[in-house]
Amino acid sequence: MMYISKGSKFLFLLIYLLFSAVGSIVFAQVNKTDTLKQSTDSVHQMDAADYYMLITKKSLRPHLDSSKIKSLGPFYSPFIYPGYALVTRYLVGLACNVSFYTYRDDSAKISSILIDNVYTQYNQYFTIINSNIWTPHEKLNLIGDWRFYEFPTTTYGLGSKTTLSDGVGVDYSQIKINEVALWKIADNLSAGLGYNFNYHWSISETKNSESDTSDLDRYGFNSKSYSSGISLNIQYDNILNSNNPRNGTFANLQVGNNLRILGSDTNWESLLFDGRQYIPLSKKSGNVLAFWTYDWFTLSGKPPYFDLPTTGSDAYDNTARGYAEGRFKGLNWIYAEVEYRFRILNNGFLGGVLFSNASTLTEWPSNKFERINPGNGFGLRIKMNKHSDTNLCVDYGFGTGTQGFAFNLNEVF
Repeated sequence: MMYISKGSKFLFLLIYLLFSAVGSIVFAQVNKTDTLKQSTDSVHQMDAADYYMLITKKSLRPHLDSSKIKSLGPFYSPFIYPGYALVTRYLVGLACNVSFYTYRDDSAKISSILIDNVYTQYNQYFTIINSNIWTPHEKLNLIGDWRFYEFPTTTYGLGSKTTLSDGVGVDYSQIKINEVALWKIADNLSAGLGYNFNYHWSISETKNSESDTSDLDRYGFNSKSYSSGISLNIQYDNILNSNNPRNGTFANLQVGNNLRILGSDTNWESLLFDGRQYIPLSKKSGNVLAFWTYDWFTLSGKPPYFDLPTTGSDAYDNTARGYAEGRFKGLNWIYAEVEYRFRILNNGFLGGVLFSNASTLTEWPSNKFERINPGNGFGLRIKMNKHSDTNLCVDYGFGTGTQGFAFNLNEVF
């Protein structure tokens, strides 16, 4: 059974009070139309393409802008970027967001596909394809997370009390396929099934001495691992544009069951809750206060080491800014974040954020929550495509003993 310390009980209570209070404020003070309506006045907004046309002294094509606003798309945001991250050091990436509507109405939700290819200083290579596709009138929502990794990196062991000196070099290849289909059962409420497949192979460790014993050894080292299972999902989502949410509520509850009969190494079950709340502070400024909780629990069984809950292991690898991806790992994970988003230029081209997060993972083998690791930072937002409201996000985060940049195409959450 999982033991919850006083500090973690406080964090549980904080998350509960946060979403209770926020939900009460939003639904008491804002009517349904105001809550759901996103700004589509992109004619008066400026993005990277507009500035390119200004610099090259080309027309801004106002008639094309007007037709684009009424069209279904697709709206493309391709971007080649140099970067730097704690887990990769220097990198070069090619990312593209493709957004579109399957029908057009004030209440229509935008669909998006994000493709990211990255090669890094550490000879890491990965391709990630994230998708969130709505059929007309939101009768069906298809959510995908497909990825391929060649990824030499560092693992620091299990729990929230590990130090940087605990790091052990590991290398592995990975294929991950997660696909969920949700059917509409009421306005903004859907439920459905998913299939989850995660295969790691060519797993190896690099230790200072063969006599050293790492948490990976103690947990159970294998050169490859399989997880394969189905999930039950229920979701509430009244957000019109997931690229850059301005208001509304998102909540997704997933119960996963990995089964040997489907090819998994072991039978194990997990529960994942992803909850988000967005509060527009004023229509004039466009500033937003955003809240996020991401909580992942192992209900039974023993997942493979590299399938355990890990900071930075959400679908878009965005949790725990200020720490390297995979910095903390454990059987159970509680995460909370708040972010203030504000405009720098009235035309929407530049914006900024201030954020603060906290995470705690259970220790091994006690399975107790014992420490909370905070992260804080700030970031810049550059409008890449005003029609899909896609931003390039450049953040700098500070964790305990670590700090570094994080890059993203689309808002972090």
